[in-house]
Amino acid sequence: MTDTAPAANIATLSELLKLSGSQYRLYDIGRLVSKLPKDQFEKVELNQLPYPTPTQGCACIAIAFWQKKSSQPYLWLLKLPLDERGLLNQGARNHFIAIIVEALGADLTQETSKKQEELLSSNPYLFTPAQYKLASLNSKIKVDLKQEPSAYFSPFKQYLSHGADWGNWQGVGVQGITDFIARIKHDNHSELLFNALPHLPDEVLSPVCSALENEQYPIVLIDALLAAFESALTITDNSLKSTQLLRALAANSDHLHVKKSVEQLLSREQVSDELLITLSGRCWQALADEQILMCYFEHLLRNNDLALFSSIFKDLVTIPLIRPVAFQCIRSEHRSPALAQAIGQLFSQA
Repeated sequence: MTDTAPAANIATLSELLKLSGSQYRLYDIGRLVSKLPKDQFEKVELNQLPYPTPTQGCACIAIAFWQKKSSQPYLWLLKLPLDERGLLNQGARNHFIAIIVEALGADLTQETSKKQEELLSSNPYLFTPAQYKLASLNSKIKVDLKQEPSAYFSPFKQYLSHGADWGNWQGVGVQGITDFIARIKHDNHSELLFNALPHLPDEVLSPVCSALENEQYPIVLIDALLAAFESALTITDNSLKSTQLLRALAANSDHLHVKKSVEQLLSREQVSDELLITLSGRCWQALADEQILMCYFEHLLRNNDLALFSSIFKDLVTIPLIRPVAFQCIRSEHRSPALAQAIGQLFSQA
């Protein structure tokens, strides 16, 4: 590939990265922050697979890339549109490649001029995720590249270890929390968090839950978080804490224990909108069962909130894992009259 290689010669982002001689890692940064396998993304780029975790009709992707001579990665944060089947919009992807090639040519990691910076910054496919996602992404990249954590890591580990003064959390940084959680399977980290969990003040528990949503961790910690979640549900003014704890289980929501807890949650008379939204947005894997999803849909309709039902249904059917289960539910002879009516209205508006 030469500096003047036309963009038309480069068919995919994967090809662009390989031809530039870059090493790279891919991450989904939409619903959760998680690794995106290269071979899977190559199939997505060729429209052989729908994007696995779409967010509001888009693929939100982080690409960390670097040359062998440098271990410091560059980062692209992309939001690329998908079609109604969840397939990548080829025109948008090709437009992104054209902008990059025009600005940088073959050397993606070169020092950029002011003109190049202007061209890159006007790229319509770049976006800035929420700060907590960026913190988790930064931590994951450092773990994957075997780099040292930030300076905030040790103070948080010490905070968990000493356990004498839980209220003295002001020196704890969010980046330290995400660095620790990204290493939850290292050393005695899961044990430290397990022991600290009942004592964490809300100011620490909230960012801990935000970081945990992106990690898979040992069953002893899953069960501890489930116990805390179920306990929080029994306190009427504790909906924020229960929502945060449910969110913490997101990356483990296909675990049998989590699915069982979700099933019990949906057997309750009332479930808050916040919990229902967290289930669809983050814990969708727990809904990949016809009976559970049917019960979930019925809860959405309990307060006759057709707008909420419509937005969540449209979102869920874009997820390849959930789409076939959702269509089983809407065809089921066991659906309630309310669900049948809501589905009818949804499709009459389409």
